[in-house]
Amino acid sequence: MFDLVASVDTYKDFAPWCVASRIKKWDGPDVFYADLVIGYKMFRERFSSKVVLERPDCIYIEYQKGPLKHLQNRWKFEDMGDNTCVIHFSVEFEFQNVFLQKLATGFFNEVVKRMVSSFENRAAELYGKADKQE
Repeated sequence: MFDLVASVDTYKDFAPWCVASRIKKWDGPDVFYADLVIGYKMFRERFSSKVVLERPDCIYIEYQKGPLKHLQNRWKFEDMGDNTCVIHFSVEFEFQNVFLQKLATGFFNEVVKRMVSSFENRAAELYGKADKQE
């Protein structure tokens, strides 16, 4: 799962609203800079971020440039010891535009659900489905 999340350049292939993704530059083996273009209908925005890999436990994303005032997120992977893991995802963001901030806040839960679902589906496609234990 760490590798799936770290492969930012493949997000365009499965992440909702992601119309382009690329890794621009590596700064050593554990830091890279990436661009994402998010689009919906006529709306398109480019986000540039610094990504720090702390294999195999964490991935930190630091916002560099785009339509936001602030964006920071973290993926933390907790190995469950049976070829599964629990992922803890946190995100903080603030749009420069107050209207967009209110709009995004209202749809935030739905956006997160769709994003999580896209990563789960991609993992199932690449690695197979995990057996869920009750």
